[in-house]
Amino acid sequence: MVNVRAHVYISGRVQGVVFRESARREADAHCVSGWVRNLPDGRVEAVFEGEEADVHTLIRWCHNGPSRARVDHVQVEWEPHTSEFEDFQIYFGWSW
Repeated sequence: MVNVRAHVYISGRVQGVVFRESARREADAHCVSGWVRNLPDGRVEAVFEGEEADVHTLIRWCHNGPSRARVDHVQVEWEPHTSEFEDFQIYFGWSW
């Protein structure tokens, strides 16, 4: 089992289409921890941590998102796995 961390930026029509809640459900279904939030420029940002295969499943899901989304681009940055998250959270607003 290899654990990985992906920092993901999703652009397109991805706000106002239940993207964050759908991402949380997908993450929970695949035992992936991390967070997701809207950015002021209209993108969605997320961090996924978990087993490599599960994180890749979440990234593939991001290329389509929920049914009302229209994803134009998914940017993935691989970072060192930290195990800092206990679950998957939705952040509201642009800072915490």
